Amino acid sequence: MAAVDPAVTEAPALALPGLARALVSAGKLGQKSAEDLYRKAQANRSSFIAELTGSGAVSASDLAHTMSSAFGAPMVDLEAVDAQRLPKSLLDTKICQDYRVVVLSKRSNRLIVATADPSDQQAAEKIKFATQMGVDWVIAEYDKLTKMVEANATTASEAMDSIIGDDFEFDESSMESASAEEEDKGISEVEDAPVVKFLHKMLLDAFGMRASDLHFEPYEHNYRVRFRVDGELREIASPPIAIKDKLASRIKVISRMDISEKRIPQDGRMKLKVGPDRVIDFRVSTLPTLFGEKIVIRILDPSSARLGIEALGYEIEEKERLLAAVQRPYGMVLVTGPTGSGKTVSLYTCLNLLNKPGVNISTAEDPSEINMPGVNQVNVNEKAGLTFAAALKSFLRQDPDVIMVGEIRDLETADIAIKAAQTGHLVLSTLHTNDAPTTLTRMRNMGIAPFNIASSVILITAQRLARRLCPNCKAPADIPHETLLEAGFKDEEVDGSWSPYRPVGCTMCNNGYKGRVGIYQVMPISDEIQRIILRDGSSMDIAAQAASEGVNSLRKSGLRKVKLGVTSLEEVLGCTNE
Repeated sequence: MAAVDPAVTEAPALALPGLARALVSAGKLGQKSAEDLYRKAQANRSSFIAELTGSGAVSASDLAHTMSSAFGAPMVDLEAVDAQRLPKSLLDTKICQDYRVVVLSKRSNRLIVATADPSDQQAAEKIKFATQMGVDWVIAEYDKLTKMVEANATTASEAMDSIIGDDFEFDESSMESASAEEEDKGISEVEDAPVVKFLHKMLLDAFGMRASDLHFEPYEHNYRVRFRVDGELREIASPPIAIKDKLASRIKVISRMDISEKRIPQDGRMKLKVGPDRVIDFRVSTLPTLFGEKIVIRILDPSSARLGIEALGYEIEEKERLLAAVQRPYGMVLVTGPTGSGKTVSLYTCLNLLNKPGVNISTAEDPSEINMPGVNQVNVNEKAGLTFAAALKSFLRQDPDVIMVGEIRDLETADIAIKAAQTGHLVLSTLHTNDAPTTLTRMRNMGIAPFNIASSVILITAQRLARRLCPNCKAPADIPHETLLEAGFKDEEVDGSWSPYRPVGCTMCNNGYKGRVGIYQVMPISDEIQRIILRDGSSMDIAAQAASEGVNSLRKSGLRKVKLGVTSLEEVLGCTNE
C-alpha cells in the first residue's frame, strides 16, 4: 500500500461555532467564508459574531431573522423597548457586556434574555450559574443589542453609591507601593477599591464617548464629573463629596505627582490600556480650589495625528496651499486659534507628512501631547531653565531640518525661531490670535521687525473646530432668506438649489452632532502681503489683500461647510465672526 504524502492530505475542518454552522446550513454564508471569519476572530481575539457583522458578510437584520428561524426563538425590536424600565439587578453588568445580552424580564424562575447568538451555550451556562434561573432566548439585532448593552451599563453615579458607608480604608503608603508596579503596566484592569474602579470606568467611558477632557470638580456640598464631548462640557456623574480626596490622591499617585502637596498646581501623565495593542496617554493637571483640588485630564490619542490631512476638513485649495508650504525647505508656518481648536493635531499631521528617515525633526512643547516615533521631542521645563528659547538654541546645534515650537510666547523665542527659518530650516509653531491677518500684526506688536516677519513667514493657518452634524438624523432647516444673507451668504448663493441642515438628535449622536470638523483660513504670504508688512500695514489691509487673492475668511469657510450640509449655521455663527 502506497504511503500517503502528508503534504497533500486535507487540512482538518475547523470546529465552527453553532452560529456559523446555522448560517452555513441556511445558505447565508459559505463554508470557506465562515472558516475565514472564524480564523480572523481567533487571531483578533474577538467574537465570531463581531467579525461577521463588522465585515458586512451578513447584515445584523438578516442574521437576526436567520437565527429566529433556525432556533425557533421569537424576535424583539429593541428600539421599541424602554431601556429605563428594564430590570437592572438580575444579572451582573459585566456578564451582559462580555456576552452581549440584555435581560428583558423575569417569569417565575426563568429569565427572558435578548441575544443575537442563541447557540452560545457558554453564555447560557454563565447566566444560569450567576442567577440560578433558567434562560429563555429572544433574538435581537446585534447592532441594536450592542447599543442597549452599553446604555444599560452601570452608571458612574450608581457605581459610587457603594462608597457611601463603605469601610474601605484609603492607605496612602499601600497606594504608593502599588503604583511602582503600575508604572510599566498602565492602570490595572482588575482592582477592588471602589475609587479605583470608578476612575477606571470614567477613563474608559470618556474614551468611548470620544471626549477630549475629563473635569473632576469639588464644591462645598457636591462633587461633579464633566466630560468635554465635541467641544461641549457635559455633566456625567455626581459622586459623593467624600470621595474627592481619595480620588485626587489616586490620580496623583498613578500620574507620578506629589500626593502630599495640595497647595500648588501640579502636572503629570498616565496611561490606560484600552485594547490588546492600544495604549492611550492622559495629561493630568491639578489646581487647588476653595473646596479641594480640581483635576482636569486630557486624552492624548496618538492616532489622531495619523488620520491624514484629508480627515481634518481642509478644502482642496486650502490643503494644496498647506502642503506646498510644508514641503518648502525653509521658512515659518504658523497655526493660530484659541485653546482647543485643534492646532496641535494640525501641526502633528504636518510633522507626520515630513517624518521620513532622511529628515531630522525636533520639537519643543509644554508639554509634548502626542508621542511620535522618529521625532525628537523635548518637554519645556522653565523651572530647570529649559525654556522654549533655550530648547531652540540647542536645536540649532543639533543639525535640524524641521523644528516645531509648541507656542511663540515672547520676543526671544520669536527671534530665534525667525532666525532659524531664515537660515535654512522649516519652522512650525502656533500663536493665539483670532485669524490669519491679525497674526502678522501680533508679531509686530511683540517687537519683531517687519523685515524679519516678511522674510521668514511663508504661510499662516487660522482654525476653529465646529461640531459635525450627525448624518443619521440631520434634517433640512427652514431658515429665512434674510438670515442667510446676514450670516454672510451672497444673494446668488441663496438660490434655493440647496438647503441648510439642523441638528435633530438620535441614539447615535450627541444632541444632533457627532464629531467635529475643522474650519480653516489658509493664507500664504504673497509678494503683495509682504509689501504691506514692510510698510507696517494694518491687519485690515492684509485681510483685504488676502481676500482679493482668494483666501476665504473663517466665516466664509464655515459657510461652505453649511452649504455642504457638514455643520449647522448656528454652529458656524457661534465659532466665527466677521
